[in-house]
Amino acid sequence: MKLRKLFIVVLTLTLSVSVFAQSAPVQEPMVFETQQQEDRFKVLTQELRCLVCQNQNLADSDAQLAHDLRAEVHEMLLAGKTDDEIKQFMVERYGDFVLYRPPVQQNTYLLWLAPLGLLFIGALILRVNVKKRAVLLESTTDEETGNQA
Repeated sequence: MKLRKLFIVVLTLTLSVSVFAQSAPVQEPMVFETQQQEDRFKVLTQELRCLVCQNQNLADSDAQLAHDLRAEVHEMLLAGKTDDEIKQFMVERYGDFVLYRPPVQQNTYLLWLAPLGLLFIGALILRVNVKKRAVLLESTTDEETGNQA
């Protein structure tokens, strides 16, 4: 009796999983008119960020929004839009965050200048430590030579 119940549970789970797998949306391959369009599509989807994953570009993301955005980029490419027009559309719709390389402008100064500032601070700390170490080493050397004399 227990074996029969176990069999029914396993069969039900197996059928459920197969039904859900069948209902997953199938993405049709994107067809391009020219090889140039396909190359542009690859470059654009690598330069645009997935808004769901945030650390992946559109080309690598499997999120549903990334699928939708790739389809949008594909449609715009086929419609004859330039790369700049496509990027501008995405920025207007989602903000500068959608770009992996946001432009240098007033609201992104901190983003671009922070690494330089941190590098400068690190170099300053290194310089101060080297000077302190040199003074400490010099004073230790002077004490040793004074003790030997």
